[in-house]
Amino acid sequence: LAGNDPEVNEEWITDKDRFGFAWSRLPDRLTSPLVRDEDTGELVTASWPEALDLAASALGRAADGGVGLLPGGRLTLEDAWAWSRFARTVLGTNDIDQRTRPTGPQEEAFLAARVAGTGLGVTYTSLERAGQVLLVALEPEDECGALFLRLRKAVRAKGTRVATVTTLRSAGSTKLDAQVVLTLPGREADAVADLARTHPALVEALGAPGATVLVGERAAAVPGLLGAVDALVTATGARLAWVPRRSGERGGVEAGLLPGLLPGGRPVSDPAARAQVERAWGLGPGRHLPAAPGRTAEEILAAAARGELAGLLVGGVDLRDLPDPALARTALSRVGTVVQLEVRRSEVSRYADVVLPVAPAVEKNGTFVNWEGRVRPFGQAHVSRARTDRQVLGLLARQMGHDLGVDDLTALHAALAALGLWTGPRTPLAPAGQAGPGGYGAGSQDVWNGVGLRALLATHKPLLDAGRLQDGEPFLAATAKAPVVRVGTDIATSLSLGAGESLTVSTSTGSVTLPAVVGGVADGVVWLPECSPGSTVHQTLGARHGSVVGVSRPSPSTPSEVVR
Repeated sequence: LAGNDPEVNEEWITDKDRFGFAWSRLPDRLTSPLVRDEDTGELVTASWPEALDLAASALGRAADGGVGLLPGGRLTLEDAWAWSRFARTVLGTNDIDQRTRPTGPQEEAFLAARVAGTGLGVTYTSLERAGQVLLVALEPEDECGALFLRLRKAVRAKGTRVATVTTLRSAGSTKLDAQVVLTLPGREADAVADLARTHPALVEALGAPGATVLVGERAAAVPGLLGAVDALVTATGARLAWVPRRSGERGGVEAGLLPGLLPGGRPVSDPAARAQVERAWGLGPGRHLPAAPGRTAEEILAAAARGELAGLLVGGVDLRDLPDPALARTALSRVGTVVQLEVRRSEVSRYADVVLPVAPAVEKNGTFVNWEGRVRPFGQAHVSRARTDRQVLGLLARQMGHDLGVDDLTALHAALAALGLWTGPRTPLAPAGQAGPGGYGAGSQDVWNGVGLRALLATHKPLLDAGRLQDGEPFLAATAKAPVVRVGTDIATSLSLGAGESLTVSTSTGSVTLPAVVGGVADGVVWLPECSPGSTVHQTLGARHGSVVGVSRPSPSTPSEVVR
């Protein structure tokens, strides 16, 4: 049910919020620790003392060769704080990254300059008075339902104008009466940088008091886009907010679940920032935090696959979400030690040496930080004996001879409050090169060598898809939009393709075949849902937003993956 939080939700929640909770009660729920049997190679049930001892010993040995941490993006603030502290003080590494999605070299600098440690900024309420809102790489109806409802209210009742720089003319944009700046995938940075020439009235409106730019997490995957957004808000004076998709990502940023950021937005490379965190964490004389920024999630997995890391500590990560699931599987299979903290068995469990069960959100209390920067504590909904990530990491640290200082929530919150937000210098975002012809990553790995037309791929996740947190609720799943491939009119004409006919999107890795919808994207573009039934873009195609793909009518001899 919707919480009593009128400033945020006005008593509304989406159907996904209302019904998508059955996933944690399925038969593959982890109720006891699992360890890998040396004789059979199978995971077998173990006691907590045995599992913790094995995990601690394995991670202790692996620490000399380096351990990478992938906590995932759905943690509470308290759990994220424990992960951040465990990485830096127990394993002595900044190789920690919560992001299980395509990203890019500008994102962490953008988060450090504009998001982390900035507190409450743009709010739901302020959007109603914004006058002009610009969306960049953000589809609110799919990626933040409460935000979509508030924007729709602002448009209908307050006269707010919405514009969107996007690769898909969506139903949500129509409902918001949005001015659509349609662009090629991978070329969004060019579109934003060129707004003053192509849409001068829009840029002028962004200079009015209260005008706001909302940028989605997907912007990170487009070279130069975050830099272009930063330059736009600097030039116009518009307010800026970053809207991630996962519930724990903003809190994870604040807790330091990034390789170059410590809690409160403190840069790892700043000695004063490190000293503040060292005091907050009670590090004794001679104990210091690692000073060099760590590896990103993709770099962690690549290093593990090359044998340059000895261990991985993995939280709630779905390999299908990663930019390169095949690389992740290689890394997990080659690294010497894999310890997993998870609610249900997952694909990562197949590679884990020790699996430690943790509680889902409904079985614990804690705090989430939403996209506004608003801190929202919540109580435990269901009686449970399951341990939180914070508690499991505290036990694991103690087994390794460290006190993580996270057992007492009151003390943890006091430490958070005492540390506060970073008030030191912030490095402005440096301009970055924008995408060239062909969009993001148009290197040899993205070139399709089959027979047919070539197109640029656009993709994002619809609100309801094949995500694991929607498992166990078939009636909710039945309300999802049917997966389709949206195709430019030029491609449809070249293939004599009619609406509803099947279209195959291919790479050298695999292919996806879905019913076609003509229009809604620019010429030369196809759009696929990122992770829906019959369409797993990263896993099946080995592709990402802006990749070059092949499009063709399906071969009669090829089994169709059409989903209706």
